[in-house]
Amino acid sequence: MLTILGFAMIATFLVLIMLKKMSPIAALVLIPALFCVFVGKGAKLGDYVLDGVTGLAPTAAMLMFAIVYFGVMIDVGLFDPIVRGILKFCKADPLRIVVGTALLAAIVSLDGDGSTTFMITVSAMYPLYKRLKMSLVVMTGVAAMANGVMNTLPWGGPTARAATALKLDASDIFVPMIPALAVGLLFVFVLSYVLGRRERTRLGVLTLDDVLVEGHVQEKETEKAEQTETVLVGAGGSGPGTTRASAGGSVAAVDLGDDDESEDGFQGLDPQRATLRPKLYWFNALLTVGLLTSMIMEWLPIPVLFLLGAALALTVNFPHIPDQKARLAAHADNVLNVSGMVFAAAVFTGVLQGTGMVDRMATWMVDVIPAGMGPHMALVTGVLSLPLTYFMSNDGFYFGVLPVLAEAGAAHGVTPLEMARASLVGQPLHMSSPLVPAVYVLVGMARVEFGDHTRFVVKWAACTCLVILGAGILFGII
Repeated sequence: MLTILGFAMIATFLVLIMLKKMSPIAALVLIPALFCVFVGKGAKLGDYVLDGVTGLAPTAAMLMFAIVYFGVMIDVGLFDPIVRGILKFCKADPLRIVVGTALLAAIVSLDGDGSTTFMITVSAMYPLYKRLKMSLVVMTGVAAMANGVMNTLPWGGPTARAATALKLDASDIFVPMIPALAVGLLFVFVLSYVLGRRERTRLGVLTLDDVLVEGHVQEKETEKAEQTETVLVGAGGSGPGTTRASAGGSVAAVDLGDDDESEDGFQGLDPQRATLRPKLYWFNALLTVGLLTSMIMEWLPIPVLFLLGAALALTVNFPHIPDQKARLAAHADNVLNVSGMVFAAAVFTGVLQGTGMVDRMATWMVDVIPAGMGPHMALVTGVLSLPLTYFMSNDGFYFGVLPVLAEAGAAHGVTPLEMARASLVGQPLHMSSPLVPAVYVLVGMARVEFGDHTRFVVKWAACTCLVILGAGILFGII
């Protein structure tokens, strides 16, 4: 009975969030609470939730302050020279432009937010692609794959979800995976080179005048034949309108309506924004390098590092309290959504574990998996992560499916850490899933049909995932 109820709870959760009948946070709280009553253990719901919250507090703190930190770094202009340098490197060479797209998307992905990454990348690169008549699906595909690999950063979401679901430390999952993820990112760059050569062969190296204007790109041509009808932004919203980055002014407004001058809206990183701190550039750069080095070397727990880093970055860059409040308010939406999701997950994982449903489901799964595959559950999980994270949300996979797979693997001696690392393999493909709101920002700003983007990117993203999986096995990580 517990097995049936466990799968029913997961299925109900997945269906409701995939059909957008409930938000992930609401579903993570209400569905397990209801099933806890069905199991007959409603009186113990409070204990399950409190146990879960206690264990998840460090993960929530890490996500909260990492988002604030990198949001502030974008605000103050840490990444502006990188953007300008990439644009100058690209010139009018299609090969350089495609490689530059991957490089820019990977760097900006450090903030952990896919929507902001795509806004900055497309705002900077779209005019080049448009003026040179390059394939726009190449731009969207390369950006999505680069962001997918970088999305595995501990503050990006999947790693935190895996750590939350299996009650592990995010750094124990991520740090050993760095070599495999580096190979995956290198594969994206190599693929970008190949796609860029294809574009160069088709178009040649063209001339491009007045593309760089004060360090950012502006599209100066108006093509009345192209009218953007719909852009989906956020959690499935639709309709023409204006998209703005959540970084509080870091990205200029992008008009996606029916105005004939809409293409002039692509401004990239606004070089005149009030939050710039050019005199503190090297301080912010050294602080970021030191922070990332400390994380990799594990000198302090990641939540403590980002807590200290965010406090220091805010204090030095914005010494006046009203300015600090403004920066915190600018990033409040991202912070609340992510940290709220983590705490809501405490209800789901707490009920699943506390009622014994996950144990019964794992026992059933162990029985149905061929005995010969048991010791290879990490490999099975890595392969399954491709279709499962594409056809369901990260919330559904990491909170609903991964715990069951981990229990099944544990029965055959596969550690939860191996299972957690293997579960990250499918992220390059996941970032082009129709269930990811950020992908609609990407294709909408690039004026690309979602179907065209999907047909182009799926095969290459799947290859990237398999490269990461193969590297993980080769290095003994998975």
